[in-house]
Amino acid sequence: MKRLGILTGGGDAPGLNSVIRAVTRKALLSGYEVMGFKNGWRGLIDGDIIPLDLRSVSGILHKGGTILGTSRTNPLENPADLQQLLTHVQQEQLTALIVVGGEDTLGVAHTLHQQHRLPIVGVPKTIDNDISETEVTFGFDTAVNIAMEAIDRLHTTAESHHRIMVVEVMGRHAGWIGLYAGLAGGADVILIPEVPIDLDEVCMMLRKRQQRGKEFSIVVVAEGATFKDTTVVTKADKLDAFGHLRLGGIGHILSEQIEQRTGFETRVTVLGHIQRGGSPTAYDRILGTRYGVKAVELVEEGRFGYMVALKCNQMIAVPIADAVKQLKTVDHELYNLAKTFFG
Repeated sequence: MKRLGILTGGGDAPGLNSVIRAVTRKALLSGYEVMGFKNGWRGLIDGDIIPLDLRSVSGILHKGGTILGTSRTNPLENPADLQQLLTHVQQEQLTALIVVGGEDTLGVAHTLHQQHRLPIVGVPKTIDNDISETEVTFGFDTAVNIAMEAIDRLHTTAESHHRIMVVEVMGRHAGWIGLYAGLAGGADVILIPEVPIDLDEVCMMLRKRQQRGKEFSIVVVAEGATFKDTTVVTKADKLDAFGHLRLGGIGHILSEQIEQRTGFETRVTVLGHIQRGGSPTAYDRILGTRYGVKAVELVEEGRFGYMVALKCNQMIAVPIADAVKQLKTVDHELYNLAKTFFG
């Protein structure tokens, strides 16, 4: 019996279950036994496995999150964890392992394939849309639509109270969510990690709006955005297993600064994990399905060390090494387009 394993690691994203469903159904049709490892790499370390069949993946397409669970476990941190992981791969006699994750999870997958020759195929997953070599990741469309709807709702209360509303969205290193949601929601200022915040410029744009009779404004800021000559704003100094700080709080600081400098009443809304939760959009359900089916096809072709990617609406294979080499960030041309609508 050919045995195929699948795990989902890192932050959850709407559409994960569509990938699990697609992998399972395609693999079963191709004669594989499918095993799900629970809670990301932790499940492979602990041998925490559940069999996946038609019954277990029935009715999950519309659900957010992941039925396998996830974690930010890094098996490369601890030699004992790594050894247990390798032992379980051998014990389960896996033909291949499909790894669904973002830069950190796929980074581990690349190392395990390169150094230990594990038969791995990657699937890119992040609401931040910052994985290189693919045009879009599933979960991004849902996150953008959730943020856009929040901005739409804030417009009416901002206008009623003549306030400035600061909306903090996710985006550690890349401002894709902020840019797309801000553009779609008609935000008056959009601030992203790729461009340091110039408070004088922001306040100048808000004052100009007031002078021409616009008594409210919407400011969208990504959690990873920074002020000039400062570092990112964090909630805690403790690092996670991959060396990342817990971000959050830029919206509150920005709100205070705007109110102090302009005298305009300002409020902040932090969307946080709301952007990750709930049912995926139709686009993300279909995209996740396409990723899952293509991943199994790569397994059948023996193309290990590769990741499924979307290019020109076609599913292709790219080396995982290329995908994790650097993050895909917002280019200045696109941000300059957005600035047309600032103020």
